[in-house]
Amino acid sequence: MRGGRAAGKPARPRGELARMCEGPARRKVGIVGFGQLGQYLVRRLQDEGSRHGLELAFVWNRDVQKLQGQVPASLQLPDLCGFPERGVDLVVEVAHPCIARDHGELFLSGADFMVGSPTALADQATETRLREAAQRGGHTLYVPRGALWGGEDIQRMDDRGMLQGLKVTMIKHPDSFRLEGALRERLRAAWGRRVLLYEGPVRDLCPLAPNNVNTMAAACMAAPGLGFDGVRGCLIADPGLPDWHVVEVEVTGPAGEHGDQAFTVTSSRRNPASPGAVTGAATFPSFWSSLLACQGHGGHVRLC
Repeated sequence: MRGGRAAGKPARPRGELARMCEGPARRKVGIVGFGQLGQYLVRRLQDEGSRHGLELAFVWNRDVQKLQGQVPASLQLPDLCGFPERGVDLVVEVAHPCIARDHGELFLSGADFMVGSPTALADQATETRLREAAQRGGHTLYVPRGALWGGEDIQRMDDRGMLQGLKVTMIKHPDSFRLEGALRERLRAAWGRRVLLYEGPVRDLCPLAPNNVNTMAAACMAAPGLGFDGVRGCLIADPGLPDWHVVEVEVTGPAGEHGDQAFTVTSSRRNPASPGAVTGAATFPSFWSSLLACQGHGGHVRLC
């Protein structure tokens, strides 16, 4: 039969045909925080998100004035409690650890959540609540690796019960630190010379350097067998490093057959950084890669 549909085949509803022409639905992403990292992710989503099946759904910032002229009014979210109205699939926090503490459960009730400030998880109650919320809602709590090198290998060793020790050392110029309490006073007293600011469990360090040791927190989440109490953190201020952030990771595995030597891996990552910058240059594309990996792992906590 010419010019008509084949006999016996019902016509597709017009709305269904339109959806087929449009292709698969894009994954909607909300960005929480509009500092340098947030601005970078917003630009990437606007410029090439469609190529990856992504769409910018909203941007929130504590100071809404910072969004004016940078983000269309239709994409500005005035109140985080209104996030469910945007129908997002993924919320990306790049603002402050308090966001995960205060809003993480809400995000996970309706979307996946990438916590860009994993120092928030050093608070045991916050980590427990978010793990339970992810499982309860069937969504994923993603932890970006950031400047952590070898995170998947650490995770595999931990999964097999072979990880015996993990130490992360971060060395930065004094101007790159945003410290609290006793560490801020120690840094001020040692101004002009290299100084060991802290060495000990990462859990105790996170509240004192919440913006500087997210790499250490990511290592703790990659190694839950050791966790925030078992992973060691070392923080060093070095005025001789104006243009670099150095991250050293020391992994210890089981002893050899005769018990005299242990398996060890040591890596050193030199990340170019502008003077005084909290975040090194290579961390920006690392976060973009993490964002692209945030799908298909419902109900879990996952390094990305």
